[in-house]
Amino acid sequence: MKAIAIRRHGGPEVLEAIDVELPPPAEREVRVRHTAIGLNYSDINVRNGGFYLGDGPNFPVILGNEAAGVVEAVGVGVRDFAPGDRVAYAGSGGLFFVNTGAYAEQRNMPADCLVKLPDDISEETAAALLLKGLTAAVVIHHCYTPKPGDKILIHAAASGVGSLLAQWCAHLGATVIGTVGSRAKAAFAREHGCSHTILYREEDFVAAVKKLAPEGVAAVLDGVGKDTFIPSFDLLRPFGAAVNYGNASGNVPPFNLMLLAQKGCIALHRPGFGFYANTGPARQAACDELFELVRQGALRVEIGSRWPLKDAALAHEEAERGRNVGSVLLMPTQP
Repeated sequence: MKAIAIRRHGGPEVLEAIDVELPPPAEREVRVRHTAIGLNYSDINVRNGGFYLGDGPNFPVILGNEAAGVVEAVGVGVRDFAPGDRVAYAGSGGLFFVNTGAYAEQRNMPADCLVKLPDDISEETAAALLLKGLTAAVVIHHCYTPKPGDKILIHAAASGVGSLLAQWCAHLGATVIGTVGSRAKAAFAREHGCSHTILYREEDFVAAVKKLAPEGVAAVLDGVGKDTFIPSFDLLRPFGAAVNYGNASGNVPPFNLMLLAQKGCIALHRPGFGFYANTGPARQAACDELFELVRQGALRVEIGSRWPLKDAALAHEEAERGRNVGSVLLMPTQP
């Protein structure tokens, strides 16, 4: 089968197609033929080596944490899945930079990492939703749950996670302020939960938010990182929550913990979806919640672009330039 791998860290040019001999699924494993693969900014961070705290990986590394498809075969001991089942996954049971491998036509996965798809959720929707939706769920359920009347600031509100968070917060009654990089993204964000949008390339987002929320916002939900997280502390009301879930501009720089007290007793969160719903039943329940929100219309899953899997390097380049809205999918060649 074909897969997209890296043999070293670097820019999009290090992505290359390789041939992989996939063995039969081992005990408690399921072979999945991918029909849609989610591209996430964490894939870019793994590619450029920006996330490892200890030793790096053993190359070559096939990227990717999220995909959907059809079960081709099952290993010994698998009882909950059968050939022909439609399934999806986000993560392979560990940290997002461990055991990657979704950028491939097929993959053997631990059975307890898979979720079954209901008839009304397409494989493309699942591949665009699961990792981003579970990240949003961690924020909503474990970092800050918006209340009616809250004002919430969301950075990169037109991104995959950002647009889901904006819709979910608005669904819970919050007023959402979103920062975006273009007028097209501003229009998209307003259609997906934001009451106000700020073009951060054209105006100082700190000054703009202070005009909209002079009393301070209840929470800042930030997937950008270095450029936005610490400056956003000035925008929080006393005992507000600062949540960093991504690092599109780079890692948040070190800072003195006393700054949190000086800015109003800020609660600080850096969640990771890998620790959320990390058993089979819990994962299925968490995904069922997302599917129900989609059915209700509370979450609209927008696929901004689809790329052939072989063009993963071009898809990475576009994502790094900030040209995407919503989710990005890589599409394997179908038999």
